[in-house]
Amino acid sequence: MQISISPIKKRKQQIHKTILLFLLIGFWQLNFFGVRIKDVAQVNGFSSTKLVGYGLVVGLNGTGDSRQSLMANQSLRNMLKHFGLTLPDERMRVKNVAAVMVTAELASFVQPGTKIDVQVSSMGDATSLEGGMLLLTPLVNNNDQILAQAQGAISIGGFDIKTIGGEQVRQNYAMVGRIPQGGIVESSPVTSMAKDTLQLNLSQPDFTTMLRMATEINKKFGDGVATPLDAGQLTLALPENYRNSVGRVEFISQLEVLEILPDQVACVVVNERTGTIVVGGNVTVSEVAVAHGNLSVEISVMPIISQPNAFSQGQTVVVPQTQTQVTTEKAKLFVISQTANVQDIATALNALGVTPRDLIAIFQALKTAGALHAELVIM
Repeated sequence: MQISISPIKKRKQQIHKTILLFLLIGFWQLNFFGVRIKDVAQVNGFSSTKLVGYGLVVGLNGTGDSRQSLMANQSLRNMLKHFGLTLPDERMRVKNVAAVMVTAELASFVQPGTKIDVQVSSMGDATSLEGGMLLLTPLVNNNDQILAQAQGAISIGGFDIKTIGGEQVRQNYAMVGRIPQGGIVESSPVTSMAKDTLQLNLSQPDFTTMLRMATEINKKFGDGVATPLDAGQLTLALPENYRNSVGRVEFISQLEVLEILPDQVACVVVNERTGTIVVGGNVTVSEVAVAHGNLSVEISVMPIISQPNAFSQGQTVVVPQTQTQVTTEKAKLFVISQTANVQDIATALNALGVTPRDLIAIFQALKTAGALHAELVIM
């Protein structure tokens, strides 16, 4: 049962979208052949490095940090001292400077001189970074090692305009921007490859998927090459002809393009805020009868003009008159047979003619009744 204040006008469109989502997921499951190992697993030790730095953005059109922001003012004074210029604190009234945090991600095996993208985020009370220029900012890792330098013009992909009258026109978010190719790598992270063994980590640990992956690798390179350790780790013993610098690269290249069929956990994910429902391909439902009825309450207000009688010295007033209309649909009892795929579930629920938010309540009831053989995740 669903109670709403406004009329339900887009009900059929919502039903069609939800059923289409179910059918697409079911079609994907039926036509799924496999994915590459590189899309579900990574070689241990080759992860990217997160970089962070603190810097100043200049050239803003009066949208920078205010005088109350101590970070921007202190940083500006320190920078000017570096160039041999000292100004008293009472003279620091600039509005086109903003204190920012600069972040970037450094991939493995990146060599010095390579350009990378950086992201700039405001820290103070600046209102926009539009048109700003980031000054030279060192980027460090978690060990405070300077691995890159960032500088350049900021692109925010929008604008934020405020008028004197208080009107505001805004497109996208103006407090975070990017500098494409704005960072230059100065030192590459320390990355080494073992000569005879490697370790493969599964992104989503699963015993079945791990066993399938080990089987495919051994079929390609020979028995004993892949040894599963647990649901998330697998050890690779490189064959003799791959134990040199060129051979290791060739081995990993051939390993990454091998296709496997990952196993899926039966799961139903619902988002009550948006009405989104995602059903996994392994979800099944035992035979169960579902009854669904819908209650709609529509409340409308119609203004009524009250006119006083002649010579009564009264005033003409507008009196709101509330009208309430309640519509109750007949409950439908539908039997859902034990299903084998998502398409059968979608067909059964489509016969009830329910909205996405009603589907959420139905899935919760099916789980409580023990008929839904899947994990129910509510976001």
